[in-house]
Amino acid sequence: MDSRRTVNLNLIGLSKADYNGNPSTLCQGCGHNSIANQIIQVAYELSIEPHEIVKLSGIGCSSKSPAYFLGRSHGFNSLHGRMPSIATGALMANHTLRAIGVSGDGDTASIGMGQFKHMMRRNVRMVYIVENNGVYGLTKGQFSATADEGQELKYAGHNELPPIDICMEAIMAGCGFVARSFSGDAKQVRELLKAALSHRGTAVLDIISPCVAFNNHDASTKSYTYGKEHEDQLHDIGWVAPQEEIVIEDHAPGEMKVVEMHDGSHIQLRKLDEDYDPTDKMGALHRLMWAQEKQEFITGLIYYDGERENLAEASHLPAKGLASVPVEKLRPSAESLQEIMAGLL
Repeated sequence: MDSRRTVNLNLIGLSKADYNGNPSTLCQGCGHNSIANQIIQVAYELSIEPHEIVKLSGIGCSSKSPAYFLGRSHGFNSLHGRMPSIATGALMANHTLRAIGVSGDGDTASIGMGQFKHMMRRNVRMVYIVENNGVYGLTKGQFSATADEGQELKYAGHNELPPIDICMEAIMAGCGFVARSFSGDAKQVRELLKAALSHRGTAVLDIISPCVAFNNHDASTKSYTYGKEHEDQLHDIGWVAPQEEIVIEDHAPGEMKVVEMHDGSHIQLRKLDEDYDPTDKMGALHRLMWAQEKQEFITGLIYYDGERENLAEASHLPAKGLASVPVEKLRPSAESLQEIMAGLL
């Protein structure tokens, strides 16, 4: 009897393991890991060649996650908030690549907002994922620009500023594919990723991804508070207790679901109705503002415009990526340059 396990292959003969990356070094229970797992699953199901994908990121916990998926793909980890510029350059050189950009709420909504807006304006063909947890998790939990007004955090104090809505900013900047989801809703994240990868311009996925690093309880003798008051510190060491990933059951369109976070706080997720029209731009903005007033996060495909030209089309680039065009076709001859100069005299 053959005891070897059967390995399922996709249409191009690759197993799911062929789409894996390195082992994650993020906190146990971090929603970013779930998003990475869904990217692996989607690339496998869609039978995408790993070498046809380029992964791009900025700085932050979120920007570490591309190392954990598609290890055989191209990748570039850029500067804080500067991933859109690198992505634009890479895709102008070879627009035949499928691009997946992973950013965070600090990397996008704070230092990178200007670059984010111009990427929407250019309509660069890529999937832009924002792993949104409302804090700078990599630097001990300062409030990001998406943190809720009035939120209290142990080390950051009280947040007195209103949040930036990434979906609203994307729509206002002209993005043709805008969606929001929750990292624990695996099914919805997968389906949105599949749709985003088929979009001909920039597709923004704002995915709420809870940070477990600040999930401590004052009543516990194992809490940060108790430890700080009773410790005799020898070294500056940080440790985050492992937590279970927050996973929610599938719920019906239009239904609101209350999800408890690791620290006991709650967020309200509401799936868009079945008759919701994602092609209505004003309707999308109105729905986001309505949800903001209700302190809810709507999930699903919020806005879609499939008619707008992407940057490669608007720039009349050849069918082949510029990186594969022979040098003699890209570089003007000496005679043609002389002719141009003569015409300027």
